[in-house]
Amino acid sequence: MPEQPQRESTYVRLARELRTAILRHDYPDGVRLPAELAETYGVSRQTVRRAFQDLVTEGLVYRVPGRGTFATPREEQYLRQFGSVDDLMGLSIDTRMDVVTPLHRRVDVEAAGRLGLDTDRVHKLAFLRLHDDVAFCHTSVWLPPAVGQLLEKVEELTLPGSSNAFTVIGLLDQRLPEPIAEAEQSITVAEATPEIAQHLGCEPGRAVLRIDRAYQTVGGRLVELAISHFLPEHYSYRVRLRRSGQ
Repeated sequence: MPEQPQRESTYVRLARELRTAILRHDYPDGVRLPAELAETYGVSRQTVRRAFQDLVTEGLVYRVPGRGTFATPREEQYLRQFGSVDDLMGLSIDTRMDVVTPLHRRVDVEAAGRLGLDTDRVHKLAFLRLHDDVAFCHTSVWLPPAVGQLLEKVEELTLPGSSNAFTVIGLLDQRLPEPIAEAEQSITVAEATPEIAQHLGCEPGRAVLRIDRAYQTVGGRLVELAISHFLPEHYSYRVRLRRSGQ
């Protein structure tokens, strides 16, 4: 029998909801997070404490003994946490996407091969991801022809320089017949090309993080290849490690 996916822990779900609220600035600097979260969410105080532990580790909140838990001031250098597909979709909460290369059709043998296509034709799009008008990531996206066609009517993706709060996987998740379930990811170090350096405001040749992700649906269909280059000071990766058999 196939292995059944584990249900999301209650404290992980609470931490995700609080993370989203903090990124939306629902808790301004200096305002304590509500003490009655356990009652509001119908969970135990231990669950709230474990959720807070995750957020403290991520640097999103800090604790003051005797006073409570507060959102970390946002004037500090922007750092985004990534540990799940939901985190990636949540980029629309506090960042924007500026289109560099509009969605178009092209021949790309390498990308088509990585997507497992029987054709060399793909759709491609490139954009910058910004927070408070500062670019921290350059991403190129390749889509199978049938998937790319689903986004051809999204006008914001076809105009160079257009700015919006979308994420590509969020747009696809609304249009695909089955939802995106997972991504295979690799993280390496690369040198910023002159083009990427210009977009990210750094010197050519600077070491940047290259993040390759291949997204697939619950049915195992590859629907997107994304290659992102991050300024390393703006990227943090979370992963939960478990002992085998636990």
